[in-house]
Amino acid sequence: MTTQRNDATPLADFFPVVIIGAGPSGIAAATLLGQYGVECLVLDRHETVYPLPRAVHADDEVYRILARLGIGDEFAAHRRPAHGLRLIDPNMRVLSEIPRNIEPSANGYPQMNMFDQPELEGLLRANLKRYPQITVHGNVEVTSITQPQPGRVRVTFLDRLRGGEYSVHANYVLGCDGANSPTRAAIGAHMYGLPFTQDWLVIDVNTDADLNQWEGCHQLCNPQRAGTYMRVSETRYRWEFQLVDGETVADYQSLADVEPLIRPWLADTPIDVLKLVRVTAYTFRAQVASRWRDHNVFILGDAAHLTPPFVGQGMAAGLRDAMNLVWKLVGVLDGSLSDSVLDTYEQERKLHAASMILMAVSVGTAMTGGGRIGDLIRRFVFPRLQNLRMPGTRVSAADGVAPGLRSSELVIKSRTPGGLAGTLCPNPILVEGLRFDDIVGNRFALITSSSLTDAQREELSSRGAAVIETGAGSDLDHWLSAGRVSAAIVRPDRAVMQAGRNTQAICDAMPRFTPANTSAPADA
Repeated sequence: MTTQRNDATPLADFFPVVIIGAGPSGIAAATLLGQYGVECLVLDRHETVYPLPRAVHADDEVYRILARLGIGDEFAAHRRPAHGLRLIDPNMRVLSEIPRNIEPSANGYPQMNMFDQPELEGLLRANLKRYPQITVHGNVEVTSITQPQPGRVRVTFLDRLRGGEYSVHANYVLGCDGANSPTRAAIGAHMYGLPFTQDWLVIDVNTDADLNQWEGCHQLCNPQRAGTYMRVSETRYRWEFQLVDGETVADYQSLADVEPLIRPWLADTPIDVLKLVRVTAYTFRAQVASRWRDHNVFILGDAAHLTPPFVGQGMAAGLRDAMNLVWKLVGVLDGSLSDSVLDTYEQERKLHAASMILMAVSVGTAMTGGGRIGDLIRRFVFPRLQNLRMPGTRVSAADGVAPGLRSSELVIKSRTPGGLAGTLCPNPILVEGLRFDDIVGNRFALITSSSLTDAQREELSSRGAAVIETGAGSDLDHWLSAGRVSAAIVRPDRAVMQAGRNTQAICDAMPRFTPANTSAPADA
């Protein structure tokens, strides 16, 4: 079982990896390391899961990541499906609707899923106990991160449980320590971004009453006071409203205070059947860190980027960071990958995160912008929103597909426009109810519509790769055909590294990736 340090048991003085921060990004990174059998220490200022709800939305890609972490079944039991996004005017009339399918997408899961973050983090923490290589140590404050010699990082922290200051050493440190990240400061990075700063009120309510609203996210497009409504679970609802000049969260501390804001969604529901869970204020920012790595120290999640919540991609970005970085780190620690692949983490993720932030800011600005331009956007652009193409993709906003990764040492794009490299491969059911992810596990994979020779199979196996030969007319066969290729290398994070028509050339390009444990995790 995972060692959860709630006593005075001494810590080891060295771990291959130390993670600072036990939020979703940090626990995801620790879980992936545990799946590969890599020892890891997680340090967090809280002793248990942070109890207040924050993130509430997971798309199909995030659901796929959660399944990869081993909690797919548990998440299925806790999530609530949603039908998409509606943009509404101050009179509650629908300006535009972007539907989301409640059936599995190409990623293998529904496109829009609502959840309670403390509940989700509880599932992630419980799942982490399956990995004896992971030690979680809470109730600490990290005070120093230094690199005294090449390949070695020293982390110093105050231990509130045992008292006093302690240090541990690591090969690598991952800073998943939030918007005010000490790790980011330690590597000399700063946040920069768009001049988008808004103060919003967040209201969480519990009730057994059914508000009888459309089961999706409502974005209120009102330059006087924009807002958001969504049903998070069977009994919990959330509203978010932009604070106007002169207002603070202190003005909204009771149901009577918030009733004028939420009344349009309550209809005839009396206010006294609602229970106010919390009211808080958040400042929405759109920022990216100037650098994400200094030698053997990396930053992930909110430490590296801050996304306004208008498209529900804040937590998603941090989970993508963990998926992108951990297998590369494992390969370097194992010696099967060169240290240079670690440069691809920032190269690939930074522009991707910035693209998603820009999309969120665009939606937020359109919701809240005043004047003639704002009116024109709401009147003419919103009704056509689902047909607009997203930057870096061949799909529309209605498809819910994130942009692809930029070129790097591990994303090798052809000169043909619209290639597969950098995009996610599908996750169809292949045999006996098992999806692609279940079969491939944490390995590289070659997907091919060509028949391989025994020599090709043996060489791919020696490099640690799985081989998936597509059947004629199968989902993966159609995917290769649509990309005009016969073979593709899929990385452990499911991004396509390289694809082409020359199957032998693609086989030859397969990296050697041979950690001790690359099997697929079964759901707990």
